[in-house]
Amino acid sequence: MDTIIQAALKEWSVAVDALSRGETIVLLRKGGIKEHKGRFTAQAERAVLFPTFEHQKPELLKPHYQSLVPPVSSGWHPPTIELKAWAEISDIFLTTDEEKVLALADFHIWRSQLAQERLKWKPQQPLYVMALRVYLLAEPMIIPWTESYRGCRSWVDLDEALVVEKALPAIAETDYKAEVAKIEALLS
Repeated sequence: MDTIIQAALKEWSVAVDALSRGETIVLLRKGGIKEHKGRFTAQAERAVLFPTFEHQKPELLKPHYQSLVPPVSSGWHPPTIELKAWAEISDIFLTTDEEKVLALADFHIWRSQLAQERLKWKPQQPLYVMALRVYLLAEPMIIPWTESYRGCRSWVDLDEALVVEKALPAIAETDYKAEVAKIEALLS
């Protein structure tokens, strides 16, 4: 069965790659500068993973991932975007507990410093811990960059909806469910 997706979830390119390789299933969010009322919301249950480059900071990544970030100048974006995967947001956990955020260290690609900074930014708002069931596209899709994709925000609508067929899961379903159960146990 084909899946039609128009929503795209923007994330650092290095994180999109890690999600696509099944190395993580977690994204941590508070909301981008241009989010509605400055708060993150899950605007779609399914989204294409949209890689961004400009704000990647290697020093905030675990050592293995630091060398995977190419340096780019402020305002840079590629003329085309390679879409490799899409995801179902299966679970969203909210937390304001710093110890629980630290306990999640094995489940994401960031250094503890970034997770703590995201938790402390806008302290009246919880940190969103999103579990993403990622599916690889049969072949990457190349789309042109447009101005509508610019900005520090989590979500963009693709100029054209994508019809996704024959997508393979980044990790097996049993492994995914086991990871989600571990995260839920840590955050409950």
